[in-house]
Amino acid sequence: MKKTLLSVALGAAAFGMSAYGASADTLSDVKAKGFVQCGVSQGVPGFSSPDDKGNWSGLDVDYCRGIAAAVFGDATKVKFTPLSAKERFPALQSGEVDVLTRNTTWTISRDTSLGFNFRPINYYDGQGFMVKKALNVKSALELSGAAVCVQAGTTTELNLADYFKSNGLKYNPVVFEKEADATSAYDAGRCDVYTTDQSGLYSMRLKLKEPDNNVILPEVISKEPLGPAVRQGDDKWFDIVSWVQYAMVNAEEAGITSKNVDEMKTNGGPDIKRMLGAEQGSKIGADLGVSEDWAYNIIKQVGNYGEVFDRNVGTGSPLKIARGINALWTKGGLQYGPPIR
Repeated sequence: MKKTLLSVALGAAAFGMSAYGASADTLSDVKAKGFVQCGVSQGVPGFSSPDDKGNWSGLDVDYCRGIAAAVFGDATKVKFTPLSAKERFPALQSGEVDVLTRNTTWTISRDTSLGFNFRPINYYDGQGFMVKKALNVKSALELSGAAVCVQAGTTTELNLADYFKSNGLKYNPVVFEKEADATSAYDAGRCDVYTTDQSGLYSMRLKLKEPDNNVILPEVISKEPLGPAVRQGDDKWFDIVSWVQYAMVNAEEAGITSKNVDEMKTNGGPDIKRMLGAEQGSKIGADLGVSEDWAYNIIKQVGNYGEVFDRNVGTGSPLKIARGINALWTKGGLQYGPPIR
């Protein structure tokens, strides 16, 4: 008899497994193997990119290290699996990776039909366009008839089609599975325009032969809330992944940094001591499934959200992206962490 996806899912659930074969107790699996396996991009500077020695860095890479710091007290206990846009979702569904930290947009279809849980948002983004300065284009509304390089299997494709259709513009999509191929094609002049999330445009521009000869247009045509994804049906793992981001955001708001965290753990107020695991009798870590100094380990070894942002994509990085809506809520932005209490 041919099994339906529903029957497979129900049968798997009875044995503590997802419909895709991954364990429903990811934390135990991670502890047993001794590291967190993170799905990342194949190379987006500022978010997840390896150097010539294979050392990974970026906003999403640091998120993964934060998970390892929370679980093991050691941010180095991570392994990275580079995934294309097409490969990323099957890799998470199958259990090949424990968490997807790969500049992935949270949408309703991905949250429901794919069997994932998204949250929190570690980077608020939006889709934009990059063109050669020589075209003398000032607005995306001047792009009718353009050839547009775009990566397959992304929300970018649909946003691109919607934007041009709603504005009565024609275009010629030039579609690539791999981001590197799309970038190379744009650099070689096969397309007039490159489109992806604006953060990605800043990253891609660094890879071009003549970065300064390219300009990012002002239009932002979509909402692209980027953040980690985990499999549904594993609330404990979902909580840990979520509270890594919230700990980093709360630490920045409280003025706790990787440099002063030891002093703050000793001399900080009640809320700070509670966050850093120095409050006697606290069970926050135990309830989360980690040690009581889980947040201390994240901040000490990885940094608060502001530190992570600045060194990877902000003023301390080649991208020089302004905080904008990714600033703390107390400074006019959207980054907000629920209280740790």
